[in-house]
Amino acid sequence: MVVGVGGVAVGAEQRTAVGAGAGRPSRREVARGLLASAAALALTPVVAASRPASPAGSGGGSFDETYRGRRIQGVPLPAAGPRTAGTDWRVTIDGRPLHLMRRADGSWLSMVDHYTSYRTPLEATRAAVDGLGPGQRLRDLAPGPVGGSRPGDHTHPGGRHGVRA
Repeated sequence: MVVGVGGVAVGAEQRTAVGAGAGRPSRREVARGLLASAAALALTPVVAASRPASPAGSGGGSFDETYRGRRIQGVPLPAAGPRTAGTDWRVTIDGRPLHLMRRADGSWLSMVDHYTSYRTPLEATRAAVDGLGPGQRLRDLAPGPVGGSRPGDHTHPGGRHGVRA
């Protein structure tokens, strides 16, 4: 135990001696370190909750903006299970649905350009707007499978192919 006498610590020379525990922290120093670590761990969730939500379109939050004169909106859909968390989005360009797909590496691609991957749904949606060009709109795709029920029975309306109208 170190006791101060006249401003000088008495007993400090015993801790600095070569033989008796030199270089090892005292029990008090260890306890302070453990207490500081426990306090930091206890405050981590509080600090994380006090931070603002992630920026729009960074993968976790919805977005609603005008990009190059077109209104783009995106909302993550609720997860159907633990494996599908964050994999489905409802995205529209000028009110028409844009289908986004999640790749195995976590990137996104759209039905307008399914050869290029994007980090976030917002980036994929903006790239789809860029790919559409002026005056072009997304087609409203009919829900359900396309084609007949028998092999070789394909019902196709003809005309232009793709998602642009």
